[in-house]
Amino acid sequence: MAVVKHIIRISNAVWEIPVTYKEGMRVPARIYATEKLLRDMDEGVIEQVTNVATLPGIVGYSFCMPDGHWGYGFPIGGVAAMDPRSGVISPGGIGFDVNCGMRLVLTSLTEEEVKPHLRELVDRLFQRVPAGVGSSGFVRISRDEFRRAVELGARWCVDNGYGWKEDLERTEEFGCIGGADAGKISDKAVERGFKQIGTLGSGNHYLEIQVARPENIHDAELARAYGITLPNQVVVMFHCGSRGFGHQVATDYLQLFLKVMEKKYGIRILDRELASAPFQSPEGQDYFAGMKCAINMSFANRQVILHRVREVFSEVFHRDPVDLGLHQVYDVAHNTAKIERHFVDGAWRELLVHRKGATRAFGPGREGLPEIYRGTGQPVIVGGSMETGSYLLAGVESGSQTFCSTAHGSGRTMSRRQAKKQFQGKKLQQDMEARGIYVRTASYAGLAEEAGPAYKEIDDVVSATEEAGISRRVARFIPIGNVKG
Repeated sequence: MAVVKHIIRISNAVWEIPVTYKEGMRVPARIYATEKLLRDMDEGVIEQVTNVATLPGIVGYSFCMPDGHWGYGFPIGGVAAMDPRSGVISPGGIGFDVNCGMRLVLTSLTEEEVKPHLRELVDRLFQRVPAGVGSSGFVRISRDEFRRAVELGARWCVDNGYGWKEDLERTEEFGCIGGADAGKISDKAVERGFKQIGTLGSGNHYLEIQVARPENIHDAELARAYGITLPNQVVVMFHCGSRGFGHQVATDYLQLFLKVMEKKYGIRILDRELASAPFQSPEGQDYFAGMKCAINMSFANRQVILHRVREVFSEVFHRDPVDLGLHQVYDVAHNTAKIERHFVDGAWRELLVHRKGATRAFGPGREGLPEIYRGTGQPVIVGGSMETGSYLLAGVESGSQTFCSTAHGSGRTMSRRQAKKQFQGKKLQQDMEARGIYVRTASYAGLAEEAGPAYKEIDDVVSATEEAGISRRVARFIPIGNVKG
């Protein structure tokens, strides 16, 4: 990328672009990255993170996380907090796949116990958790019941037998964000979503069987607190979101905001992808309530997938899921905007925090964490590429500098089109199996898009979050089985 004139190095992993960089910037922009990561970021990151800094009501800084790359409106990895009284809400700061997030599940099994059953596990998971574009799930409900489900989130699932009560405690927002109003979503959004609860979808979504090997435990005490207690312990991690439902909710309100933004509210922006409405306006509040439905749909989606994972492991090992230790560690959300309390300029304030391809990372003692994690800080799940591995991190007190936000994954370095030109899906599948990773995919083209070299090095991204003081490493997981959309 081009060198940014006047960029200020705050520390080894924090860089600041002052308000003098671009006319209209209300706050500085900060990029969290090592020099190597910063150098490799595409130029669109600078353009977008400074555009975000011009939005009305923005507080503190416009942030970009270490996995940052060009996105829609905000950079992916973008974080911005707005004063809810004077600020705006922007779909481009949340994303189309609302609450695309991660869930991590423990087992009491070791790699040695799982290896003989790996192919059967992955094959059954591929059958039970539909993947790919347009896939439908096994949960058959009416459109009216779907509207009820997206107001209740994972709670609806547990009430209907798809999960355990403890799962809710170990889910961000306890599996249901308050204020969701199905009256604020379109019939088209319902039509796209009501058959998709319990499905992975496509793109970078996956369901992975992983191993926590002893040499990859970075903080043994925190690992034990989160349930990583065995050498070569097997865990299950999956990544998916609100599918076509969330995409339609975002599309509906983006189109509405483009109509009213300037004519009705006099808001002028540098990029139409940052279409916004005042948070307190009728349009802003309607979107907030509709977007919360998409957040809850995604919690429900991952809850049903967990139910299917428990079924499969129970069938393969002929043991009860409780006996197999299939307890959830945590479920974290990406692509949200939420009202949170943060300490700013010497006082606690309510702020509307947009996280686009970024993860909440509350430190120890924060309200909103379940009792079991009050002393440790929030578990943070950071997905890597399917070839390299993923991380479990912990939120830290010093993370308040980014409104308690951190990276959400590796971050792309290569477009999907470029990856498909460079890699062949079938050969990639064969190569991965030769290296001990058994993969089932709905699409070889989709598999090629997700090749390891299309992403940043996960170790570099996670090291940058730790060096900057926004989260800390707990454990690294190595993939051995993968279901890919």
